[in-house]
Amino acid sequence: MLDFLGDLKRTHKCGELRPSDAGKRAVLMGWMNRRRDLGSIIFIDLRDRTGVTQVVVNKELNPAAHAKAETLRNEYVVAVSGTVKQRDSSTVNKNIPTGEVELVVDELRILNESKQLPFLPGDTVLPNEEMRLKYRYIDLRRDAMQFNLEMRHKVSKAIRDYLSSQGFLEIETPFMTRSTPEGARDYLVPSRVQPGSFYALPQSPQMFKQILMISGCERYFQIVRCFRDEDLRADRQPEFTQIDLEMSYPQPESVWEVVEGFLSAAFKSAGHEIKSPFPRMTYDEAVRRYGNDKPDLRLPAIVDIREALTPEELEEFATKFRVRKELPVQLIRIPKAGDISGTERRTIGTYGAYQHVQGPSFVQLMTDPKRFAKDYAAISEKILNFAQVEADDLWLLAAALSKPESPAVMDQSIQHFCEKCGYLRLDLAQKYAEKHGAFKKTGDPAKDFHFLWVTDFPMFEWDKTEKRWNPAHHPFTSLHEEDMAKLEANIDTVHDPKSALGEIRALAYDVVLNGTELGSGSIRIHRQDIQAKIFQALGMGPEEAKARFGFFLEALEYGTPPHGGIALGLDRIVMILAGADSLREVIPFPKTARAVDLMVDAPTPVSEAQLKELGIKVVRVE
Repeated sequence: MLDFLGDLKRTHKCGELRPSDAGKRAVLMGWMNRRRDLGSIIFIDLRDRTGVTQVVVNKELNPAAHAKAETLRNEYVVAVSGTVKQRDSSTVNKNIPTGEVELVVDELRILNESKQLPFLPGDTVLPNEEMRLKYRYIDLRRDAMQFNLEMRHKVSKAIRDYLSSQGFLEIETPFMTRSTPEGARDYLVPSRVQPGSFYALPQSPQMFKQILMISGCERYFQIVRCFRDEDLRADRQPEFTQIDLEMSYPQPESVWEVVEGFLSAAFKSAGHEIKSPFPRMTYDEAVRRYGNDKPDLRLPAIVDIREALTPEELEEFATKFRVRKELPVQLIRIPKAGDISGTERRTIGTYGAYQHVQGPSFVQLMTDPKRFAKDYAAISEKILNFAQVEADDLWLLAAALSKPESPAVMDQSIQHFCEKCGYLRLDLAQKYAEKHGAFKKTGDPAKDFHFLWVTDFPMFEWDKTEKRWNPAHHPFTSLHEEDMAKLEANIDTVHDPKSALGEIRALAYDVVLNGTELGSGSIRIHRQDIQAKIFQALGMGPEEAKARFGFFLEALEYGTPPHGGIALGLDRIVMILAGADSLREVIPFPKTARAVDLMVDAPTPVSEAQLKELGIKVVRVE
């Protein structure tokens, strides 16, 4: 027989009792975590989200409670009342905060029982992820998951408190809105009262937060759910949470200061003091020195060693190695990775071509330092000193082939070459992570968390598939004033891959942490005439622009102030703070890589009656 809770009230949480509570009456409630039956005495570890308390049931003192305790199984929900007793010094459990006390029971109520579980919250070996997600309500009982949920709460609260203290208003924006192009597929919601029409779930509140600036709110923020129908990976979910904000009359630095402020507050809530302001780097510098636009600063940058050579030495080097001297000659260095075997070097490619992605390779590698030092003694020491290579470092040289197998690769840009080198740098960093140790947490925030602002992104990017220039950020991003002349001179060159549109810089910026993009933002276009020119440069006529963004373009004509903002991924921030490998560890109810919720078995088909009411017919596409 199960017991009713009745009028029994909990006096303490299971992680709260201390020696100062000895002699007091206490009522605890929670799950039976573990039971040890010693015959006349039964010990129960009672657990809630605050911790564990040892409960003692003595047959001589309370036969009825002891009889009930004999029936307890894992994860039964129980309430116990009794007297707090300080443990003998020989029985103190130093591994838990409540280890100096125990509760001697005079009443035990079994509030609910549990079936045999597929796994226990206290198991040290976890089941596979599918099992964890199917029984998420059990998985969330684990200490690690409770810790992650509490951290997420603390981080969110710290951010909300900081932004509120800076005069930001928390304002909600609609979940059901119109479909607009934002880089990924929309999740669509059919309208019953407007047959054939659809709402879209927002990929971000982009236009609404700009509307709020036009509305005079001046400082807006929202910790908001967003939705994108795209291929998933460890740091991407179909529904995710953004820290979204917008400001009137900002310079980019104004936005950065606010972000640095709330990130400092967020990290402090998790026990880490970080320093600001964060370093800054242009997009061009990031690609040239790190091979991507979200550099991981925990490892050394790539060094172009051409600067260490005289023109004659560079000419001789380029001739001997059959590489292009007008493109960088990159030295990639992995600290403390030491000398590696010939087999390992061959897997990288000794004096051969490295191919990281599909397609013809044009990267020539030199991976044998001993051979290089022997054959090119005159320049070897000069290069190593210039790149600050230490004796126990792993290093290699990468350059662009002068006569690749495919003539098409001769047209590849410096950016493409640097990106290939960046892939190689990251691959080697992962491969030799145990040796260099740069990814291990030290407890020192200055070493563990390397923040960076990447600025001056390209305004447009070339789409090889569509053979046209598209917005690199979104079409409402403002550009540098000094680049306006280039825009006007090339406004009708949307299909020209050599157009100077590719040289125009946007007032766009990303905040990066340890090689992960935390957030992206920009100063927005607030003038209708400039917005019209951007649409023209994208090949979008007035009618198309009106059809896609009519309400927003009209709003720009009613006294729009300069404004800008940013959106950061809350899930990614908490994932890094928790030391997790996947967003699924810090989102309470995540989807799998196939965008399936295993716990509720979603998505699922719906009834014909529901479809008919919406005027929808499902057609299977072969």
